[in-house]
Amino acid sequence: MNSSIRTDDTTDFSIPAAGLGGTFVHQQGRAMVCLDVDGTLVNHDGHMSEAVRQAGRAVVADGHTVVVSTGRSLPATLPIVEMLGVTHGYAVCSNGGVTVRIDLEQSEGYEVIDRRIFDPAPALDALQERLPNAKYAIETSEGTFLSTERFQDMSFGLQAQGTSLRQMRRAEAVRLVVNSDDSTADEFAAAVEGIGLQGVTYSVGWSAWLDIAAAGVTKASSLEWLRGKLDAPLEATVACGDGRNDIEMLAWAARGVAMGQAPEEVKAVADEVTGHVDEDGLVDVLTSILED
Repeated sequence: MNSSIRTDDTTDFSIPAAGLGGTFVHQQGRAMVCLDVDGTLVNHDGHMSEAVRQAGRAVVADGHTVVVSTGRSLPATLPIVEMLGVTHGYAVCSNGGVTVRIDLEQSEGYEVIDRRIFDPAPALDALQERLPNAKYAIETSEGTFLSTERFQDMSFGLQAQGTSLRQMRRAEAVRLVVNSDDSTADEFAAAVEGIGLQGVTYSVGWSAWLDIAAAGVTKASSLEWLRGKLDAPLEATVACGDGRNDIEMLAWAARGVAMGQAPEEVKAVADEVTGHVDEDGLVDVLTSILED
């Protein structure tokens, strides 16, 4: 299937929001600030420090286009958007699989404007053969989660429905997640590389964790689509992240910033490196945007 679906390609990008809670249009002279969540905006316990929250809100209030760009699904992203004070704006979720327009004046608080789907069956077949004891979860095109027994993670943002791999093969997927308790991160990465997955985009996380999206879909691809819609200059883009799923985003941005704890391959594509998430490294980046 390897196709893409846009739920609303006629979204009006020309109506500015009132107040200081963000904007639906990019303001000239301001930055398009694209921020990863886990390991960047929040630490690995999921906590956002008060210093990061205040700095983030200041950037939003100063009129910059702040886009939360994360591997998390939409329900797990919305609380972060709220913490930053973005009442009008955009977020890229599920590693680029879902892009939403945030509008807290509306009943649901958001509108999905782009959703990229793929057929998970070939990847599931290949992975199950090589990783028979792994746990699997699928974020579906309907925004629900299907999973093998006992697989639940905070990045889902909702309770996954237990089901069989046979049923999961039939789903339209936005994201396929694989986790293994039987392997170290290095062993898992080597196994995934050896499988040679075709027709999808994937990234290996800090642990024995794998995120899979439709072919060509990354945070960067969806941010570039959004940038074009907003008519934001490429030279105005700033991105900050710490994971392997941030590599394309950091390379895409005019100013790509890696967190201090990021793996070396992430730091290698960045233009600069800031402090560790536990040292509120993002605050220095946000403060520099306010000072420009």
